[in-house]
Amino acid sequence: MTAQPHLHLVEQVLRPSRGTNVFESTVEQLVTAIRLGVFVDGDQLPPERELAERLGVARNTLREAIAALRDAGLVRTRRGRGGGTVVTYHGPAVAPEDGPAPRVGTALVDALDFRRVVEPGAARLAALQPLAGEQRAWLVAAARQVRDAEGDSAHRLADSRFHLALASASGSPMLIEAVTRAQAALGELLEAIPVLRTNIQHSHDQHDAVLDAVLAGAADEARAAMEEHCDATSALLRGFIG
Repeated sequence: MTAQPHLHLVEQVLRPSRGTNVFESTVEQLVTAIRLGVFVDGDQLPPERELAERLGVARNTLREAIAALRDAGLVRTRRGRGGGTVVTYHGPAVAPEDGPAPRVGTALVDALDFRRVVEPGAARLAALQPLAGEQRAWLVAAARQVRDAEGDSAHRLADSRFHLALASASGSPMLIEAVTRAQAALGELLEAIPVLRTNIQHSHDQHDAVLDAVLAGAADEARAAMEEHCDATSALLRGFIG
């Protein structure tokens, strides 16, 4: 995976905070970026000044937000020369029985319908773009990392990163933001159901179908393949969560 496409994804996912709850919005964006694999275990966050400018917040606010992430065990900070904030998140843990309930009923349907609209659209638009060689290589590497991931937590992070990479290839900041929201909701839902190995293999094959269509510039095929992929995941979630 080349650096430039990944940096582009960082730029698109981390956007200026909105509203009056600046601290909370900053924490939300950083946590989402970590939970979706934009930054993975061992990655160093951008320098403080650069990150504060990207998020549109004061450096004191950013420091408070990073302190909150440290308290949550998502990052650690090295002091002194050559220091920085490093991600220590290994992936989602098994949800406790007394944890928050997943979306059900109309909330579940809304989340799944939202994903089925935005992700196939992003795949179709990505297929229409004149992708540079490094972008194509990044997408191929992202799909391979999903197959090669060891352990359920690592697999989930690699999976969401692949979907965000596809969204980034669309070139639409609004679609990237929408897919980020869809993947965040999906992650919460998937944590509430068991991992089925046969489904994982089907998911890998569906990723390959989407990727092949995008790289071939076959927009309608890319959209259809992503719709099939979304429908398969939706069927499992509707069955287990209802």
